[in-house]
Amino acid sequence: MANIKCKDTTFSNIKAILFDKNGTLEDSEVDLRNLAQKAARIIDAQIPGIGEPLLMAFGVNADSLDAAGLIAVASRRETEIAAAAYIAETGRGWIESLKIARESLDEAEKYLGDYSSPLFAGSLEILQKLSQAQLKLGILSAATTQEVNQFVQVHKLSEYLNLEMGVDGNIFKPDPALFLQACEKLEVEPTETLMVGDSVGDMEMARNAKAAGCIGITWIGKSDNVRGADVVINKLDEIEVC
Repeated sequence: MANIKCKDTTFSNIKAILFDKNGTLEDSEVDLRNLAQKAARIIDAQIPGIGEPLLMAFGVNADSLDAAGLIAVASRRETEIAAAAYIAETGRGWIESLKIARESLDEAEKYLGDYSSPLFAGSLEILQKLSQAQLKLGILSAATTQEVNQFVQVHKLSEYLNLEMGVDGNIFKPDPALFLQACEKLEVEPTETLMVGDSVGDMEMARNAKAAGCIGITWIGKSDNVRGADVVINKLDEIEVC
């Protein structure tokens, strides 16, 4: 066990820490924006006029990405469903709409290739430090487990992690069942586990699972994006073992 301090807040008797991936450990803004723009163009080529509304739904405005928007925080399945809803508004059937959304996102990902966004400054160092303190560490992401595994492999993080978990079924953030499943896999109690994330969904999920605490990180300084956090930080190195 360890005590974790962030600013003036101390969390006592912590055995494990779960991290979100996109926007927390991984600086994925550029790649997510490119994915959204490419998918919107592919869909617009089939259904002219839908591209701009889709980009707004994805949370993309010109060259900026809303860190609390759909493409930044939702799972792949949720993104498909949201895109399909816009397609269905044009008069397409629901099954056809889902098919267009799924295939367009697949094509956009294929076009962009096997990219992996860079780590935020301090991500590797904080994982090393916390691992040395004998804490169990894991990633709990809205991305698929395959994407989490790829991220870990590319950045050579596996020696510091005890869990690599994404969303593969029909349970999505902020459902606390995800946090409870992660704790079960780590063989720790939720009350001994912290959540570090960049979205309201991360905070709500952990809080409803009775986590030891919720640390919200906002690299862009928007504390509303992590509403519900016990403490809000702007850099990962603000997490200290004491």
